[in-house]
Amino acid sequence: MTASERHVLIIDDEANMRHMLQVMLDKEGYIVRTAADGMEGLSILEKEPFDFVLCDLRMPKMDGMTFLKEATEKYSEKTYIMMSAYGTIDSALEAMKVGAYDYISKPFKTDEVLLALKKAEERERLKSENLKLRSKIKKIEQKYSFGNIISRSEAMAHVFDLISDVADHKTTVLITGESGTGKELIAKAIHSSGVRSEAPMISINCGGIPEGLLESELFGYKKGAFTDATKDKPGFFEQADNGTIFLDEIGEIPLSLQVKFLRVLQEEEIMPLGSTETKRINVRVIAATSRDLKKEVAEDRFREDLYYRINVLPIHLPPLRERRGDIPLLIGYFIDMFNKKLNKNIEGLSSEAMVLLMGHSWSGNIRELENVIERAAILAKGNLITPNEIPESIISDRNFAISGRDPQDTMSIKKGTKRLERDLIEKALVFTGGNRSKASLILEISRPILIAKIKEYGLS
Repeated sequence: MTASERHVLIIDDEANMRHMLQVMLDKEGYIVRTAADGMEGLSILEKEPFDFVLCDLRMPKMDGMTFLKEATEKYSEKTYIMMSAYGTIDSALEAMKVGAYDYISKPFKTDEVLLALKKAEERERLKSENLKLRSKIKKIEQKYSFGNIISRSEAMAHVFDLISDVADHKTTVLITGESGTGKELIAKAIHSSGVRSEAPMISINCGGIPEGLLESELFGYKKGAFTDATKDKPGFFEQADNGTIFLDEIGEIPLSLQVKFLRVLQEEEIMPLGSTETKRINVRVIAATSRDLKKEVAEDRFREDLYYRINVLPIHLPPLRERRGDIPLLIGYFIDMFNKKLNKNIEGLSSEAMVLLMGHSWSGNIRELENVIERAAILAKGNLITPNEIPESIISDRNFAISGRDPQDTMSIKKGTKRLERDLIEKALVFTGGNRSKASLILEISRPILIAKIKEYGLS
């Protein structure tokens, strides 16, 4: 924004001072209005927009400090610069505490006023850029995160879209993916971002409850239903009424119970053990499994009708090895988490440690990565996690070096070296968010050499 677009209000009881400042600022391209005291200044502020206010401290009717207190209360976004011929450090500090940006002592040189305004303009420009940056960061966070779930992969961005689409609906969701990919986090995100968020969400690991108890735990029982049933007990479905029930590892439900579960989904009613009457329920069902349910159906271990009933909206979570770009993001998240939990001050990973984690196969997915970072955080002696804190199983995992490679290419030392160099540069750029100076430090090469390598390998 140029000076010609800046509006300045001058408040001073001396006509000569108002005239002098107005002439001076007119020449610099500012749009100037004047007022003889604080009351007149407030009246003008109510009617016209101003970017800056130059105000004297000692004036009749309403002095500068009283004006400043009232003006900052109503128009806090404006920039106030106070002036006084009786200036002291105490009065300047008081004005700053109330909300003044700057303070000029009279008599002053022309340059002092212009410099104060230029400083104020620079502050306004930085504030504007900061707001734009925050807006961009918010958009990035919305794209790469959903609640406690963070990712920069396109596959997970699609998952975030599905969460938003289904959150307000009662549609049954089936979340699939390997163990440790975060299926329960997805279920919680669906529940907490939808209209049922105020109602309970009940999570059950179907494989963690003995088969003989699973029915009574899910549907409840009446007093006298069996030997130890000394009173009525509501089941998980009833506890989740008007909310969500999350059935993790639904593939573990025995065939004998699958028929009753199918009836609950179709009829939206349950029958507790020992009861002859059904109860209506209003529950959204989210199921998850690490099994291949199609294969389970084909081998008669899972009912086909139940499979199609729970698979209304499928959400598949890719394993961590298929979205390696998320690894630095998750590492940063877990380091922050364990810094707080363990009262540590770890800043990140050494370049050698990062290469090891980026190359690991991660069969345990995000849960395994979390455990590795927690272990490393406990063992770390300095501000960086090094290979000394990385488990031997990861250090000895060399599958990544040859996976997906042409055998002939892998045998070539020249080609293999170049490929490794390119991969390391790409990982360093991902880890630093594209900051070439930081990436060059991690890679232990100069910035000019890094830039040349980026051009050579066609990296962005």
